[in-house]
Amino acid sequence: MAGRRAMTKTKGDPDELPKAKINREALKRSKRLFSYMGKHKWKFYLGLVFLLMTGVTAIIFPQLLGKLMGQIGVTGVSAFGSNEAAEAVSPEKLVAVLKDAANRYGLWMLILFAVQAMASYGRVWFFANSTENMIASLRRAAFGHIVRMPMSFFSQQQAAELNSRVSADITQINETFMTSLAEFFRQFIIIVGGLGMIFATSWKMALIMLVIVPPVAIITVLFGRKIRNISREVQEAVAQSNTIVGESFQGITNVKAFTNEAYEVDRYSKSTQNVFNLALKSAVARGLFFAFIIFCLFGAIMLIVWYGVSLCIDGEILSGDMISVLFMTVFVAASFGGIPEQYAQLQRAIGASDRIFEMMDMAAEETQKATSHKIKLEGQVRFQEVSFSYPSRKDFSVLKSITFQAEKGQTIAIVGPSGSGKSTIAQLLLRFYEPDSGEIFFDGKQAKAYDLTALRENIAVVPQDVLLFAGTIRENIAYGNPNASEAEITEAARKANALSFIESFPDGFATKVGDRGIQLSGGQRQRIAIARAVLKNPAILILDEATSSLDSESEHIVQEALDKLMVGRTSFVIAHRLSTIRNADKIMVIEKGNVSESGTHDELMQIENGLYRSLSRLQFA
Repeated sequence: MAGRRAMTKTKGDPDELPKAKINREALKRSKRLFSYMGKHKWKFYLGLVFLLMTGVTAIIFPQLLGKLMGQIGVTGVSAFGSNEAAEAVSPEKLVAVLKDAANRYGLWMLILFAVQAMASYGRVWFFANSTENMIASLRRAAFGHIVRMPMSFFSQQQAAELNSRVSADITQINETFMTSLAEFFRQFIIIVGGLGMIFATSWKMALIMLVIVPPVAIITVLFGRKIRNISREVQEAVAQSNTIVGESFQGITNVKAFTNEAYEVDRYSKSTQNVFNLALKSAVARGLFFAFIIFCLFGAIMLIVWYGVSLCIDGEILSGDMISVLFMTVFVAASFGGIPEQYAQLQRAIGASDRIFEMMDMAAEETQKATSHKIKLEGQVRFQEVSFSYPSRKDFSVLKSITFQAEKGQTIAIVGPSGSGKSTIAQLLLRFYEPDSGEIFFDGKQAKAYDLTALRENIAVVPQDVLLFAGTIRENIAYGNPNASEAEITEAARKANALSFIESFPDGFATKVGDRGIQLSGGQRQRIAIARAVLKNPAILILDEATSSLDSESEHIVQEALDKLMVGRTSFVIAHRLSTIRNADKIMVIEKGNVSESGTHDELMQIENGLYRSLSRLQFA
């Protein structure tokens, strides 16, 4: 169940990503992320120092700005403290004093900007450096763990969901560490420091600001989020109506053949009506939002300005201090408005890290042990009373007490109706799954006694649907043995009857095969897969309906290559076309999870009312 929870579906929109509650336990789990910073952790801490500097400079800025602007309209009494001192100073002296103060505050602001610029650069650089190192390590660890998960895991997950774990979730963590975390701390510093500064200047203005600004800022954020949600609904409704148009035009033959023009028009009319209703709903919401901004937000600002001016007239606060408080109020209000979104980002990041680590804590296959060593199997295989059911369908037995033995170099053909369990035998040979009961032996030893990597290095598969990776032909053949030389790759291609068509391409072995090998024909892809198997030089070969989807000409060429590949190897051939297995040393007929018949082609053809004989007559009639 943990695996299923970890694979929660998410959309590309960050707002759609699941959130987690921020509590002590969640923060404790998220601390694990820092372990992936490794030796770069000090850069993150230095980034926090620069972050503190940017917060402090942001708090100092309104004070200096207030002091600078406060020089406007300063009288001699307020400048020198008494009427006597003011009368003793000439107007020219007063102007010089005010200019000197203005220049001093201007210089301090210039220095402040320089410090803030340096701190901002340092914050971004050190956070980016430490975060990118952490994310790179996390991506490698997550992918490395996923790719080592057993097949039972992959059979219950969708590739898109797994890709989301490595992309969307880790990208969310990256964005949070790069920007959101820093912004959250910076805004927190501004709120705490700004409130402290306002209280120190005028506790009365601080109280009225606390009563008015936070609620208005939070309501503004919530209002904006509601409008975004409605806009998203409008976009989805428009997309649905466009889908109807596209389907109708693409399937116009069906529309006219079934005389459903009126039905399609009605379907589109209902869709456009839904778009209209949602658009009006969006317009009402946006209109209310603008009205709220004009009346409440600007009204709140004007109320604070009015109250500050009143205090200034009453002599309870200097004009410069009042201006500083007003600017600081704007900064604090903006931070109050930004905190909810940054908090939501942190929730999404914690949720993403929970899903990543929940998956990484699942047990993976024990592949590539440090103590593993290469082995070379002879190729003897024995199934002893093997029963199996897939993890997702435990109530349905795919194989029921299967027993058979394949000697070194024999060709064992496996035939039977679809769903009888033929391909399951191949998956058990590769130990993609473990039997529910019974044992599998290789060269007389239990399969579990072998290191998993060492065992699979002795087995090669040529499937029906060949998946080539989006690289060159050389890279796809070398997948069977990444350390192979150029001469070995060429020889493998020759043995697979692939060399002639490869050399006919202008780029030869450097030819790009395209996504999933789409640039090559089915027969060419099969021969590349055979060359890959040749290069692996396995003791045991599994051919899973390797020619069933090919045309006659391609089948002949591929079958010829397969015949060469099977020489001297224990081969398991899963086939629907019985003509390809007539010369097999043993043919096993699987029916409803049991071996119903076993023998050579001639022996099986002698069984009256036998399934193999019936299938042969149907195919060769």
